[in-house]
Amino acid sequence: MSHRKPVSGDDVFRSLNGKRTIVMACNVRMTRGITTGIMKAAKDNDAVIIFEIARSESDLNGGYTGMTPEVFLNEVVSAAHDVDHDMFVVHADHISIKKGDEEDLEKTRALIEHQIHSGYTSFAIDASHLFDFKGKDLREELADNIRCTTEMARFIEDTIGGRTFGLEVEVGEIGKTDGSGRVLTSPEEATTFLTALKENGVDPNLLAIANGSAHGNTVDDDGNVIPQISIDIPQTVAVAKAIRDAELDIGIAQHGITGTPRETINLHFPKGDILKGNVGTHWQNVFYDVMKIYEPELYADMKEWVIQTYGTKDPGRSDEVVWVKNAKNAFKPFIERNWNLSKDTISAMEAVSYAEANLFFRAFEAKGSASTVREYIENK
Repeated sequence: MSHRKPVSGDDVFRSLNGKRTIVMACNVRMTRGITTGIMKAAKDNDAVIIFEIARSESDLNGGYTGMTPEVFLNEVVSAAHDVDHDMFVVHADHISIKKGDEEDLEKTRALIEHQIHSGYTSFAIDASHLFDFKGKDLREELADNIRCTTEMARFIEDTIGGRTFGLEVEVGEIGKTDGSGRVLTSPEEATTFLTALKENGVDPNLLAIANGSAHGNTVDDDGNVIPQISIDIPQTVAVAKAIRDAELDIGIAQHGITGTPRETINLHFPKGDILKGNVGTHWQNVFYDVMKIYEPELYADMKEWVIQTYGTKDPGRSDEVVWVKNAKNAFKPFIERNWNLSKDTISAMEAVSYAEANLFFRAFEAKGSASTVREYIENK
């Protein structure tokens, strides 16, 4: 067994682009046991796997998980070493830029520089919030997104020092709603954005779009998690076709898969159009489901802390809704106790995560994808 390190996201996305498979990308907010279970399933399926963490989850101060980028990467590499799996990517998810001024960009550069030096091999620049509703045309409306995405992509290229890296960009704010429902990215919006980036010398692997999904759990008024069936497949296919017609060799990154029935993914997701599938809050749900049984006292303490902290900020909602919607914020305050879970608890986390990951790999048709990437890397 040799020391493992993440492979370039560019190698993964180029070798699999257009093939009937989706690469699973996992936001693992508590890594112990869960990361190892997913990694083991990836090895047993000969599947490439992405572990990713967003700016809100992990920044220079630890985000809401309490993990800095370096801590997260080390946890993933440790799991890869334990399992002896070689085909994995560590991806900086949702590097969000919400103001676009120099102070915002400078803080973003500092985070990216830390991620690069830690060993990240793929990056998602998300300036989708920067949309000028007063613009005269799409190009003007997207100008700030184009500018900031270009600046950060060039910064990564300059800082990473000649190595290849995966690059995801975003147009259309995921989960955004207006009076008629969730706002969707149009084919014209996607091609206008990508064409502008190409003119600026930016060549992304992936485009994240707003296609009806939302991040996190979808719940009813009683806090029960319910299936998310809002992803607009025809719109996704239309955007992918427009990208191909514009001769832009870029796959779709599907965000917000948590809660989507796996039979829907298996039967209806357009593999070959969607290249990367983000599964985040699902693993948080696995964590808490195991905790209820194996660590009931710690689970109760985390839940009570969330209800006491966020209940008054969300008046009118039941305690269960407050808990489900804000459970992610309990990771950092309880990180020391979560780092010291019993061996039985960690083993249970691993077993459940292994089983769940197997179902996703089957639904994503990801079996054998690692061999495809290995062959591509060997023949470059």
